[in-house]
Amino acid sequence: MKIIEHLSDLINEEIDGACNYAKLALKYKEERPQLAQTFYNLTVDEMKHIDMLHDEVVKIINDHKATGAEVPVEMQAVYDYVHAKQIDRVHNIKVYMDQYKD
Repeated sequence: MKIIEHLSDLINEEIDGACNYAKLALKYKEERPQLAQTFYNLTVDEMKHIDMLHDEVVKIINDHKATGAEVPVEMQAVYDYVHAKQIDRVHNIKVYMDQYKD
């Protein structure tokens, strides 16, 4: 399923962007509050994109399973591994976002 691979790459790009924006929001929080807020807002937008893309991946997997076809074990293992790493990275972004709000 090349589409899942492609969507996963897009999710990673969104995660990278969200992380960069969140770090910049923290960096400029005191010095340039308006700029920091812009970066925070961009982080929020990127997080929405991550959720949207993830929802599409889940839908594709569920649609595939609904046809009665099994997801190959190797493919599921790779997806589970990549997904776990993405969850960890998103968690770190949420930590940065919480730091910004404090």
